[in-house]
Amino acid sequence: MDKLSSLAANPGKQLTIEVGGKQYARYALRTHFVEMGEDLVGLVRQYVLPYYRTGDILSMSEKVVALCQKDVILKRNLKVSRLARLLSRFATRNPAGPAMDNVYKMQAAIQLAGPTRVFIGAVLGGIGKLFGRKGLYYDFVGHGVRNIDGFCVVGYDYYADKGIMAPAQPDRACQKIRDELGIDCMVVDANDISVQILGTNREIGYDRTTLAKLIGDNPSGQGRQQTPFILVREAVRPKPVATLRLGAEKRAARPGKAAKPRSV
Repeated sequence: MDKLSSLAANPGKQLTIEVGGKQYARYALRTHFVEMGEDLVGLVRQYVLPYYRTGDILSMSEKVVALCQKDVILKRNLKVSRLARLLSRFATRNPAGPAMDNVYKMQAAIQLAGPTRVFIGAVLGGIGKLFGRKGLYYDFVGHGVRNIDGFCVVGYDYYADKGIMAPAQPDRACQKIRDELGIDCMVVDANDISVQILGTNREIGYDRTTLAKLIGDNPSGQGRQQTPFILVREAVRPKPVATLRLGAEKRAARPGKAAKPRSV
């Protein structure tokens, strides 16, 4: 019996998706609650390797990679500035969860990119809103500010005092898994609104646009699912029964060669 038969998609998510004319299954792999400093390769070996088949792609949430790498800012180490308080008051609220309207996330952005860059980005973002342009703030500020997570209790209290940064060198994290376990993988920043591929290993056989489409509906979920690993597998489509029957009928109806009369 295939071990994957015990797995399913997260509630409210579809198991399969069609990309480029092919069907792909996305299996959600539940883990224990991962905390700072855990071994990423060890987690993949424990939770992914038993289900892996050659050709599969592992999608890893940026949060689990960042936690393992300790790419975290603790709230107690942040001194919230007047600029952070001011700018957070005018930031757009994100329905997927607190964003730059969270004063600690704004302060973390200032530490990463500098106050001048963040201020100019906020001005550009405000102008962009007037003309229906979204994302100018993040595009200008850069420095991984778009990927700041945490500093809130959406999902788990554990994240209330921690800011999860974009994982450093996500390509290297993927390559290490590929080199040690032979699994092609990607690091993704996904929510129920958008998805971004942060890193992959070199050997992966898909471009980043295709990879983003494979997990574009965020199969890991946005709440308490504890499924930071999604195993993506191309689904084999069975041939339609009618086609098989028709082929059999054609073979049965094919006239055979008449036997030559034997000479006396």
